[in-house]
Amino acid sequence: MNHLESAFRGRNHIWRYIIMLAAVLIVSNTLGALPLIIAALLKSGSNPGLFTELAANPNNYSVLGLDSNMLLAVMLFPFIAGLVTFILLVKPLNERSIKDTINGTTKLRWDRFFMSAFVWAALAAIYFFVYMGVDPANFRLNNASTSLAALIAVSVLLVPFQAAFEEIIFRGYLMQGFARLFAHRWFPLLMTSVLFGLMHAFNPEVKEFGFFTMMPQYILFGLIFGLITVLDDGIEAAMGAHTANNIFLCIMVTNRASALQTDALYEQIGIYPWTEFAALLATGVIFVFILSRLFGWKGLSALTEKIEKPPVHS
Repeated sequence: MNHLESAFRGRNHIWRYIIMLAAVLIVSNTLGALPLIIAALLKSGSNPGLFTELAANPNNYSVLGLDSNMLLAVMLFPFIAGLVTFILLVKPLNERSIKDTINGTTKLRWDRFFMSAFVWAALAAIYFFVYMGVDPANFRLNNASTSLAALIAVSVLLVPFQAAFEEIIFRGYLMQGFARLFAHRWFPLLMTSVLFGLMHAFNPEVKEFGFFTMMPQYILFGLIFGLITVLDDGIEAAMGAHTANNIFLCIMVTNRASALQTDALYEQIGIYPWTEFAALLATGVIFVFILSRLFGWKGLSALTEKIEKPPVHS
């Protein structure tokens, strides 16, 4: 095992983790927000009440008058800024490489990324079309224009950076950090899953449906991605599934409360969070089972295995 064991390499004082997370947060919300700020300033000349409208509804960026695909790119830019910041700081701050954070080795397993992405996308498509077949009145065709091609291009080019950023921070950096605090692998899995859920606490879905309704779904996402990280000894499979999930949502289906407001192919009219939770749970179980067969995982017993600190050579 390499991924969690690599937490013992380099420098790992808690203040280093605090500085890293603070730096990533500050850069993503300042430099990363520059395109959004510039767009708002340009629009404010013709709409003096723009900032009042944004203050009243911070998630409603439609008032900027940007093309929906351009708006998606602007919304994803902070994640790119945060990812670049992490890559630049992890070596001088923690004396570890980005590859150490991904799987603790010197090689990235791209086959894991693409196979996981394919399996997740296939399961998402099956669920979506079955759901639409069972309840067709709950969906309407939203966009069949040429702008869909631009949406596909923006999603495929930029969403992987957003997914990679979240996975590197949570299932990579923080999971390795928590691995230093407790001997068994289930502890960093649980802690990062809860934090991953809380990170989404300000999403518009939470405002629409309530904190305690949406948190189980976000935490379950974290548990699925965290579980395959532990079982596969690296985050490539989690990055692939996360990327496929977000690209699928951007392109195929949107709804009024979605954090990813795009001109997707379909719009879902009614949202039933606990139905979505049950579907995610079933999808997650099937997904983990399929990957376990494809990648030859030895089973859930890995969760109780101790994280052994590598010996110090004199």
